[in-house]
Amino acid sequence: MDPNLISKKELLELTGISYGQLYRWKRKNLIPEDWFIRRATFTGQETFFPREQIMSRIAKIVHMKDDLSLDELADMFSPHLAGTKLTYDELVEQNIVSANTLELYTKYQGKPEVFSFEQVLYVYVLNRLLITGEMSLDESGGLLQVLCDHYPSFEGKPCELIFVRKMGISTFVLVPGATEVHFDSGVKIVSRLNLAACIEELKAKM
Repeated sequence: MDPNLISKKELLELTGISYGQLYRWKRKNLIPEDWFIRRATFTGQETFFPREQIMSRIAKIVHMKDDLSLDELADMFSPHLAGTKLTYDELVEQNIVSANTLELYTKYQGKPEVFSFEQVLYVYVLNRLLITGEMSLDESGGLLQVLCDHYPSFEGKPCELIFVRKMGISTFVLVPGATEVHFDSGVKIVSRLNLAACIEELKAKM
């Protein structure tokens, strides 16, 4: 069995939540429909989940459900873009991204009067990969091109950004959330970012 997946039975045992809670949270859109993965096993059909994502999501729900309603949690977890717009100065003052990252963004994409939430997400992902040292300055243009050209086509649906290198050449790929992607042995996966999780982090900062 894929180690990146966890069965429903194991999930309920590890988290201590009930079957009813799990499906109530699904109905309230706290857990995405596409995280419920049906697979054939020797006992028949079973439900599995992306292990890291579901464990992290349930931990957040359990931690925050006493302070926020389920509707408020659903809004926070929603991958749909908020209508918030921020200026260049507000992004720096609120410590969302660094001034250096914003300068790099405007080098490739120009300087908008205000940044839409979508643009804030792009510059946030750029900032994150630069801070960790996983991406060089020269690779920034490729990242922004992929995000700007292709992220809108997902129309708010969960997706992941995969950053790979082969023989020193970098490539960025956007795939639907919880998708298995296989590369040849010469490809190194540098980073795999869940953009819905990045949106959650952004909403908390804003």
